[in-house]
Amino acid sequence: MNAAGLEIVKGFEGLRLDAYPDPGTGGEPWTIGYGHTSAAGAPRVYPGLTITRADAENILKRDLGKYEQAVASAVTRPLTSDQFSALVSFTFNVGAGNLRSSTLLQKLNAGDIAGASDEFSRWVYAAGRVLPGLQRRRRAERALFRSENWQQFL
Repeated sequence: MNAAGLEIVKGFEGLRLDAYPDPGTGGEPWTIGYGHTSAAGAPRVYPGLTITRADAENILKRDLGKYEQAVASAVTRPLTSDQFSALVSFTFNVGAGNLRSSTLLQKLNAGDIAGASDEFSRWVYAAGRVLPGLQRRRRAERALFRSENWQQFL
């Protein structure tokens, strides 16, 4: 993941050193650091858990490695650094299973780069409602995917 993709993840996830319930659902999963949940592996996140800033950076690095692998194994075409990083940010947020079953991935692997970039905007729902933060994040990811100005959406 390049620096731009990392900035998108950190900017949209934010840093919390104490565990908090998922803002999209108001409950599960519990989250800490830069969007870490138990689904990504250790540490298990539970109410009352606290970590340090250094812990958050280490957890994020480990988590991103898993999502980088997920993207690399799902995509069958060569990607630019920006495309790869945008997809890692996207997958970090929606999960590897959602990437694998997405129309975005189908279009990308079929060589429809423009069509794939248009699919980012479909992933803006949490608990059945559109979230403005997800709209901004998807605009940033789409812009990075297209090597355009993504900073305007942070």
